[in-house]
Amino acid sequence: MLHAVIMAGGSGTRFWPESRTNRPKQLLKLAGDRTMIQATVDRLADLVASDRTYVVTNRQLVEQVRSQLPQLPADAVVGEPCKRDTAPCVGLAAEMICALDPDGVMVVLPADHVISPTPTFQTALSSAAELVAADARRFVTFGIRPTYAAESFGYIERGDAIPAPLPAFKVVRFREKPDAATAEQYLATQRFYWNAGIFVWKAAAVRAALAKFEPEMASRLAQIGSAYGSSRFLATLDEQFQAIQGKSVDYAIMERYDHVIVVEAPFRWDDVGSWQSMARIQGADADGNTVVGKHVGYRSEGCIVKTDDDHLVVTLGMKDCIVVRTPDATLVANKHDEESIRKIVEIVRERGWTEYL
Repeated sequence: MLHAVIMAGGSGTRFWPESRTNRPKQLLKLAGDRTMIQATVDRLADLVASDRTYVVTNRQLVEQVRSQLPQLPADAVVGEPCKRDTAPCVGLAAEMICALDPDGVMVVLPADHVISPTPTFQTALSSAAELVAADARRFVTFGIRPTYAAESFGYIERGDAIPAPLPAFKVVRFREKPDAATAEQYLATQRFYWNAGIFVWKAAAVRAALAKFEPEMASRLAQIGSAYGSSRFLATLDEQFQAIQGKSVDYAIMERYDHVIVVEAPFRWDDVGSWQSMARIQGADADGNTVVGKHVGYRSEGCIVKTDDDHLVVTLGMKDCIVVRTPDATLVANKHDEESIRKIVEIVRERGWTEYL
């Protein structure tokens, strides 16, 4: 059977001050009238049953996630006791699925991407599941054809084509986020995709891969899995998960595995990584301004403004700025320096102003 695992443990720092520790971006309405995580689950409807959909998130967010996703069983939302990156998250979910369905196929996807149209996305997942069914060793990932030389995404280099309903290729290697010159080279070769971070594989196969490449991690995850469904589960999860050395799924498995296939995604995709992504999602007016909320702009262009209808934001003679207003904090930033929002969050934390984080 097909199971879905939604990774929802991110902090969304670059969306501060809207995104906070107890209300990160996956719980916000950044791209419509549904929160990011609600839209992710909606996108899976009719393809994966709600009782085979799981969310792995931070322990402190469990109740909020459950309240946003009442259609899921309560025990389908699992809270990690600490952050340990994506490989332990995936391994934990694989253990849970293997306990229920030893032959199960997993779809793993982040909670905070914008993907459309839904029917095309579901068809692509079904095609990937067929590739896995044809060879249980396969790990399938999705690549996004680049539209510009992005420095903020990881890349996948494709190799030989393989027979499949959608364009599919053997993976030559995964590449980290490049500098500008390298990104231009990737774009020019037409052999590289953006890494969408969406995976399809047998739960048992990813479990075996972790045992091969990360035996200590796999051993601790297996102990958690053996307690799944029992009264010992939370205590075992707390004890063993905290002892794991965190590592991304790309480093732990994908870059070391021999049977990885990349499918060229037929759907539209955006990782909604920062405030600039709002312009791609919401569009812009004739002056290049992207506005959510009540705003008056005069001689202002290329701005991103996020407020609400109860608070007017006015920009005068502003260019390429970000203005985000919340009830207790307001951000005014150069649009081209938004990576430094992470540094601002660090400074606020150093000053002990945790009420703003």
